[in-house]
This record gives sequence, structure tokens and C-alpha cells, in this order.
Amino acid sequence: MAKSLIIVESPTKARTITKYLGRGYTVMASVGHIKDLPTSKLGVDLEHDFEPQYVTIKGKAKVLADIKKKAEEADKIYLAPDPDREGEAIAWHLEQELLGKSKKKQGGKIFRVLFNEITKTAVKRALESPGEIDMNLVNAQQARRILDRIVGYQGSQLLWTKVRRGLSMGRVQSVAMRLICEREAEREAFRTEEYWSIVALLSGTNPPSFEAKLHSINGEAASIENGEQAARVVEHIQGKAFVVESIERREKKRNPVAPFITSRLQQEASRKLHFSPKKTMTLAQQLYEGMEIGAEGATGLITYMRTDSPRISNEAMAEAREVIQARFGADYLPATPNIYKTQKAAQEAHEAVRPTSAARDPESIRQYLDQDQYNLYKLIWNRFIASQMVPAILDVTRIDSTPVGTPVKYGFRSTGTVVKFPGHTIVYMEGVDKELPTEKPKADQEAEDDNDRQLPALSEGEQLRLVQQEGESAIGLTSKQHFTQPPPRYNEALLIKELEEKGIGRPSTYAAIISTIQDRKYVEKTEGRLVPTETGKTVHDYLMKGFPELINVDFTSQLEEQLDEVEGGTKPWVTAVRDFYTPFTKELERAKTIPGPKDIVEPPTDVPCEKCGKMMEIKWGRNGKFLACPAYKADPPCKNTQNFQKLEDGTIKIVPKIELTTDQKCDKCGSGMVVKTGRFGKFIACSAYPECKTTKPLALGVKCPQPDCGGDLVQKRTKKGRSFFACGNYPKCEYALWDRPINKTCPTCHAPFLIEKVSKQAGRSVQCRNEECGYREAG
Repeated sequence: MAKSLIIVESPTKARTITKYLGRGYTVMASVGHIKDLPTSKLGVDLEHDFEPQYVTIKGKAKVLADIKKKAEEADKIYLAPDPDREGEAIAWHLEQELLGKSKKKQGGKIFRVLFNEITKTAVKRALESPGEIDMNLVNAQQARRILDRIVGYQGSQLLWTKVRRGLSMGRVQSVAMRLICEREAEREAFRTEEYWSIVALLSGTNPPSFEAKLHSINGEAASIENGEQAARVVEHIQGKAFVVESIERREKKRNPVAPFITSRLQQEASRKLHFSPKKTMTLAQQLYEGMEIGAEGATGLITYMRTDSPRISNEAMAEAREVIQARFGADYLPATPNIYKTQKAAQEAHEAVRPTSAARDPESIRQYLDQDQYNLYKLIWNRFIASQMVPAILDVTRIDSTPVGTPVKYGFRSTGTVVKFPGHTIVYMEGVDKELPTEKPKADQEAEDDNDRQLPALSEGEQLRLVQQEGESAIGLTSKQHFTQPPPRYNEALLIKELEEKGIGRPSTYAAIISTIQDRKYVEKTEGRLVPTETGKTVHDYLMKGFPELINVDFTSQLEEQLDEVEGGTKPWVTAVRDFYTPFTKELERAKTIPGPKDIVEPPTDVPCEKCGKMMEIKWGRNGKFLACPAYKADPPCKNTQNFQKLEDGTIKIVPKIELTTDQKCDKCGSGMVVKTGRFGKFIACSAYPECKTTKPLALGVKCPQPDCGGDLVQKRTKKGRSFFACGNYPKCEYALWDRPINKTCPTCHAPFLIEKVSKQAGRSVQCRNEECGYREAG
């Protein structure tokens, strides 16, 4: 029997595919990339057409050796990493390794196959029509990787010199930071304006009573700037009868939206499920690679989740129509399938993110998914089914009325909407970010915000009367004070939308970009919004001075277009890299001459050191600026530091350091122990410092699992700085593990705690430490 080897990226995907195929197939996982640029140097030959110097990734030598061993026994080798640029590059690296030094094709032995969905039918169909590696895709990915390495390596080195060690510069992340910082600057420059609204509660011949908002004054848009003006308007209208001037009724269609592409999926999951983009993509990867679904066995539940095309196959479209017909009836089914336009530069080879089977509704598989997986699958299924349904039909009514006998003409407007036929909204309603007004809204815009009410039957010329509301001193009239708000900060959904609209990055990179700027402490989340930290602002200010062209939105967007040209085979990748590298080197040299925070010597402050009396100096650290005693190198040294805040008048206000007390006592002096924060995170220290320098690791709240131990697990570091977790009773107890313990009992096997796993491929996940249990949840 012929032997075939299939190589995929993920072990989960490998297990799923293995169950579909017979004994003649071996499925192995590369576990992501096997080769990359070296971490210790640039790894790009700038003098010879940017030749990359790929090396085997640390820890992947054994994986690669196992694959080579199996490849020697195979008659056919199918390279099946993910169907995108990055997957094509992985397949190419695998091919290069398997071919060896000869670099010649092995007589039709190595093939490239694409799995757009991990189902039995799709896998077998792909194996029946294998192809070759697309070098245009490889070159596009190679160009992107080299560009990112050049910026990341050389730019980050400059930041280390000019700002502080440990910072990073990224080709796309720096542009994302520019958007966030510029929005913050807009907010800081914003000046609030007061405005007032006036609402009348009216009643006609037929119930119910209804609200009407002041819309115009003497035919022009109403603008009431203060309480005095509002009171004058109320005085003019109070006690007057109203008359209906005009009634406009129209039928409005609300069309369904396209099935998900990657960016839209991340945005909707953020709005509706409050998932971070990283979490969304991790869960989507799990649904794509395959889940155990009862008697059906392991199967992929959604198509490939990295796509920018809303295209749907004819088979999937037909199946969706069958589900709609059976579940909702013929009234919800359009005469012909809905087709959605593809964005410019979208990869038409991919379909939209959709269920692999429309017949597999969320409720039917709920018991096999955890809550987050179920929620995301339901979102994808609902959106896909709704995309193939008819529009919703709405009856929109607009009534204009005016009070009779006033000194000036006041126009009031009421808008109401009634759902005549729900159409696709019976399944799915697209989420919308509610943003606060940055200027005075027009009266008709305000009315549209409340257009989901039902209005009574009225006729033109009909008289209306003011109805007194409970607790109101003025009959039927309410005046309210409002203030314009600054532009809203970006949340993750809005930032992705902005990046997509401006053509910055690719949909598959958005999750990594947003995760990176948070991991680097450039931004932090406050009430769900992205707020630049002092570090983020400082880095952005320096980059704007040194690299104005590089982090220009239009320049970055044009570069993405060039990478698309490389993928399309119309531009050599070396040319694309050179077109970027030439202006980058000029900016890099200029940036070296621009002073950074490290180059600027701040004068001593007028704040005395509380320990030695010397005037404190402003220094720059990993968490921003702080006050430090200038005698830190003296003999004896004074290492006193203080947090501070600079007020608008330039004076410095000391911000006390917050130390959390504990119920523990110091083993040496008996003083209370407090929680402090150091360069490696939080720890427990004696409150009598510096007289007593006793410290302890901070317990994680997880008990040591060793019998009769009773100790707490704590975080420690190896001599090389790698974190691990061990029992606090060491050396009496030597229990240790690499993965972070999570204080949560396994719901399946009742193990006392779970562990956190983190990988570049799958992101963060929480799972049972007992491999035989198999419990796993997204992080």
C-alpha cells in the first residue's frame, strides 16, 4: 500500500484529519513555523538584495527531524499548512528542508494542498487535486517579514538608545499607535459646548400620546445654547395648541449584511461578545481545526477564519437556502441567492467565514462546546444564515407639527418606525458602536435616535394638545441641558474598523497588532477603551519627529498595496522592499540626530529626598517618568524613588506609592509584610525596609498538589530569567512546573487547579494539567 505523509501546522488539525483518512496516510504537525530569521541579529543581507538568512527555530529541530524521517518512508508528501501567505511560506520552508541540498523536485513526490475547511469531504477533495507552492504568496510573505524585521530590529535599537531598553518599534503597530495617540490629543484639545433640547408631549384624537422634539426655529435648524434661551422658548410655547403641518410615511428596507470576513468577525465579537481580537481568533482557530461532535466525531465547524472575501460557494449557498426554507418559510427566502461585492485586493480563493454545514445549527451542538466557543459559533452561523435572507421591511413615519400663536415659528418633529416584516433581522441584527456627539446634533438626527416608537394615527391639520407629565412644572414641555463630548477613544472594534478602512495591515494581523501594543504597555484598557500610556505617548512623539514618513497612514497603506502586487505576481518582492528601505534609511539616520528622553537632562526639581535631603531628579523608567535621588551612586547610596505628577502650572505633586498590607509577619524582625512591585512583577517585602531586606515570592492562591505539603505555589525565575512556578516550601518540597497555575478546579476531572498554556500559534488557553482529561477553554 502506498504511504502518504500530510503535514499541517496544528496538532489539533492533524488529529481531526487523521480520523478522516485510512491507514495509508500519516498526518504530522509542524506546530507553526519551522524556520524564521534569527533572533540575535538582523538576519537580512542588506547589501545583496535583502537575502534572508533563515534558521531553524529554537525547539523545532526535533519536530523537523521527525518529519524528515517520516518523509523518507512516504511515497507522496502533501504540504497542508493554512491557506494564506504565512501558510504558503511554512510549506515552502518545509519543502526546502525535505528536498535537502539538491533543491530539486523529487519526481512529483511533494505537493501543496489547501484545506479551506476541515471536513471529510473537503480534505479528500483537496487530496484528489493537489498543486504546487505559489511562490508569489511566498514572496509576499517574505517581503512582509523582511520589512518588519528591518523596522523592528533597527528601529527598536534606536528606541533603546533614545528612550529606554525593552521598547519596540513596528511597521504597522507604530501607525496604530499614531491613530490612538492622535485621538487622545483631539480629546485633550476638545472644548465642551453647552446646548439644550426641548421635548413636547403631545396628544391627538387617537391614542397614544407621543413626544416631539424641537427641530427648527423660523425654518432654520434649532440651536439653543443656554438655559435662558431654553426658558424663553418654553415661555413662548407654554399653553399653546399644536397643529399637524405634515405627515410623511414611507416604506424602508433594511438589507442583510455579508457573511463575516476576518475584520468584521473581530469587530462584531468585540461589540456583542466583548471578546478581544486575540481571543476571537483563538476560538475561531479551534472551531476551524475541529471539535468532537458526538457520533459525528471530530469535524471542523467553520471555514478558514483568515479571509477578506465575502464569497460563498454555490454548495454552501444552496444548503443555507434549504435551511431558511425549512426553518422560516418561503417568505424569508429571496428569489435568487444574495451575492456580496468583494473588497479591493481581497483574496478570492478564500470564502467568507461561515459554518461548514448550515444544517449544523448552534443549539444542536451546544453540549459539545464550551460557552465561548458556542457564542462565537452562534454569531458566525446567525450572520451566515441572515446573509441569505430577504430584507426587513420597515414603516417609517415622520410628523411635523408647530404650536399656534407664538412670536416665532417653532417646528417640532416626531419619528417612529414599525417593523412591517422582520426579514433577516429575525436571525441577526448587526451591532453598532454608539458614539457620543462631538458637536451639537441636528434636531432630525436626534429624532432618528428615538425612531423605534409607534406613533398614533393622525391627519394633516389636526389639532394637538400638550399633555402634562408627572413631576413636570411646565405642562407637556421638558427642556434638558446637554454637553458635547470629546471624540470617543478607540475600542478594539473601532480601531480594527479604522485600520481596515485606511488599508493598514491585513485582517489576519489585526489581533496581533492590538495584542502587541497592550503587551508593550503602550496602551491600556480603561472601561473597554484603548488609552495611551505615558510610555506610549513618549514613543509616539519621538517616532513622529524621527519617522514622519514611515508612520504616515497613506505611506503604510501604499506599501500594503505593493505587497498585494507581489502576491499577484506583478511586482518583484525585492523591488517592494527596496522602495520601502530607501526612505526608511534616510529617516533612520535623521532620527539618530533627534534628542530623545535619554538625551535630555532634566534640571533638579525643588522636591527634597525624604531620606537624605538632596533635590530629586526626574528619570525615565519602564513605567514612565519618576523621581529619583541623585545620590543613588554615592557611598553610601540613596536609592529612594517617588512617583509624581506634573500639574498644569509646572509644579510637581508627589503620588504616594500604594503598598498592600498582608497578614504575614517577617521571619527575621517580626514586622508586617507588604506587597510591592519590582522589575519582575509583584512580591512580598518587609515593611521595615531598608533596615530589613527580607523578601518572598507572592503566592498565586493555588495550593501545592503534593500530599501533606500544604504550601502555596509561587512564581520564580531561573538564572537565565525564565519564569517557572514552584512550591513555596522549597527545599522541603521540590514540586515545580513551567505553566502558570490557575486557581480553578477542573470541571471534568476535578483536578485542584488548571494551567495556562501560551503559544504564538494558538494564543492563550487554559486547560487541565492532566493530559488524559483533555479539558480546555479559550483564554
